[in-house]
Amino acid sequence: MGKNLYNNSMVNEENAFGRLCGIVRRLRGPGGCPWDREQNPSTLRDDLVEETYECIEAIDEEDPPHVREELGDLFLLVTMIAYMHEQEGFFTISGVLEGISEKLIRRHPHVFAGTGDANLSSAEVLDNWAKIKVEQEGRAPKDSLLDEVSRSLPPLERACKLQKKAAKGGFDWPTIEGVLAKLREELEETEEVLSGDEPAAGGRLEEELGDLLFSAVNLCRRLKVEPQAALRRANAKFTRRFKYVEKVMKENGQELGPGNLELMDRLWEEAKGKSL
Repeated sequence: MGKNLYNNSMVNEENAFGRLCGIVRRLRGPGGCPWDREQNPSTLRDDLVEETYECIEAIDEEDPPHVREELGDLFLLVTMIAYMHEQEGFFTISGVLEGISEKLIRRHPHVFAGTGDANLSSAEVLDNWAKIKVEQEGRAPKDSLLDEVSRSLPPLERACKLQKKAAKGGFDWPTIEGVLAKLREELEETEEVLSGDEPAAGGRLEEELGDLLFSAVNLCRRLKVEPQAALRRANAKFTRRFKYVEKVMKENGQELGPGNLELMDRLWEEAKGKSL
């Protein structure tokens, strides 16, 4: 069945994408949807980010039907933004597709150019990718390794990528013990600020907490744990346990609040015992 599904997909992809493009053109055209016609790339920017995170959530939940739906939403937004630029005469949807296809072929000579380098490691592939960008595509080389990391990334992801780039240049702790010691050091410095005379909300506290978070991300990187995935898991676990506390207290006619903190702590531990 899997093989038939794949073969059918190959046959239907062009028609399916063409249908989507036709729907987008209809929505944006005369007599189309007023809301869709009012949009522009800037107004859809936040939607693009939101739908990306919803797709990530579906992937984390290992829910293929949900992934399929969220990917559809992403295809819609990407197609619509591309068509908006086509309407302005900047480029076409087909130009976008041709551009990425040509880039993939150009940057994978070990696959498409018959260079005999099919046994390259992933690290070597990435090195070649960077060289091709400069030598064949005329991209200006970056002044710093860190300039290769986009400043528009979410801070947590950017921290991890900055650390990976620095490590690629040899700037890294030789052992995991050094990373753990740095994490403990940053925690101690945070405690020093809290025990001092400076206001709790002062700039020094923000700086030390930033260093503490940065060090925690570094520990994740060294242990090959994606910090965003780890934090999403922690968020989900906190949500399950807090909802359990809410549910039990509501059933018993009790209210959330500082006055019931001892009870809430007990129910929290109860939720942990249930592996929530």
